[in-house]
Amino acid sequence: MTTDLDQLKTDLLAAIDAAAGLDALEAVRVHALGKSGAVTGLLKTLGGMSPEERQVEGPRIHALREAVTVAIADRKAGLEAAALDARLADEQLDMTLPVDVAPRGSVHPVSQVMDELAEIFADMGFAVATGPEIEDDWHNFTALNIPETHPARAMHDTFYLADEHERPMVLRTHTSPVQIRTMMSQKPPIRIIAPGRTYRSDSDATHTPMFHQVEGLVIDKGITLAHLKWTLETFLKAYFERDDVVLRLRPSYFPFTEPSAEVDVGYSMVKGKRVIGGSEGWMEVLGSGMVHPKVIAACGLDPAEWQGFAFGCGIDRLAMLKYGMDDLRAFFDGDLRWLRHYGFSALDVPTLSGGVGA
Repeated sequence: MTTDLDQLKTDLLAAIDAAAGLDALEAVRVHALGKSGAVTGLLKTLGGMSPEERQVEGPRIHALREAVTVAIADRKAGLEAAALDARLADEQLDMTLPVDVAPRGSVHPVSQVMDELAEIFADMGFAVATGPEIEDDWHNFTALNIPETHPARAMHDTFYLADEHERPMVLRTHTSPVQIRTMMSQKPPIRIIAPGRTYRSDSDATHTPMFHQVEGLVIDKGITLAHLKWTLETFLKAYFERDDVVLRLRPSYFPFTEPSAEVDVGYSMVKGKRVIGGSEGWMEVLGSGMVHPKVIAACGLDPAEWQGFAFGCGIDRLAMLKYGMDDLRAFFDGDLRWLRHYGFSALDVPTLSGGVGA
């Protein structure tokens, strides 16, 4: 048996060494170590041996299996390395060749949605207003009925700047300061939307430290909650391009509006996904309310003469709901594959006549 084992070992190692490719090597492995392999068959004979025979032949058979296993692993590593070297040599690029590829680029979904919002609200007589992203404490909080000791300041995870200014400075937590600056610089009536970047210390699948928000403001005489609901309903129907958009206003609390309302939009389930439209369920999309008299007074206007409403929502969230993204963090990863999939052509200019999402 000793001679047979030595000969089998010699034959198997020679076959392994002669294997020209991974397929040939796998065939040798199956022949040696498969269920019906030569080495496997020898291992099965151990059960029929006497204890004395097993003590002698057992170590030899196991040594044969170990030698064959190691030889196969070494040969496989060598063949894979050779295949990789051949592939790398074949895939070389000549970097001196001129690039003959048309320039590629796309409009980010956030930019596209901003354009869609501007188009929709311009049709309703709204102008677009902007303001600084680094705000003073008064415009960001105090003028909005959030004094220094007000518990509502805990609602915002604020980024404060180093204390080297006359007033405390922050990265604005909302675009509401733009409303304050507009009311202080323009005479009513006022109809504006204020889109832009905002900042809060929060990060998960639906929150990022920097996000985009749009707020709307109307200041005029005789403004009521009915005007607010009509405006939001008209906006959401145009944005989602559906006539079956249904709104639900729930009482809520914001320090700068009174009364305040969360706005839910109805959705339907289509192939396991939520689709805006119908009323199978409700999804919160907006915060809104009538501008608080103290906010109007802080801007130098008489709240007995002027009334108004305001609303706000996340632009990134609106993009997710309309275009099917499921993770807010991907908006800011800069992944070209994501941008090519969700991005828009520069020629996709939103128009109400052609459809804002066309």
